[in-house]
Amino acid sequence: MRNSYSYHNQETKNLIGGRKMVRKVSIKNGKGYKSVSKYHRGKHIRTSKKNLHPTEIQMIKNGKFIPGLFSDCKSCTKKRR
Repeated sequence: MRNSYSYHNQETKNLIGGRKMVRKVSIKNGKGYKSVSKYHRGKHIRTSKKNLHPTEIQMIKNGKFIPGLFSDCKSCTKKRR
């Protein structure tokens, strides 16, 4: 049997000083990822992308809230402007 569940969600948060943070979750065919992108004055600074754990995918399918889902998507120390 083929797993055809797909899901996509994106949250954009405007921060102080012309900064923006975009958090994305995407699931397709049983596999998925989460990512956090940061922007400063319209320019892309960094992106951290991680695979979703199967338990996280199952909780998203069931519509459960996952506290700290993006806590392991820490930004890298290298800065690019």
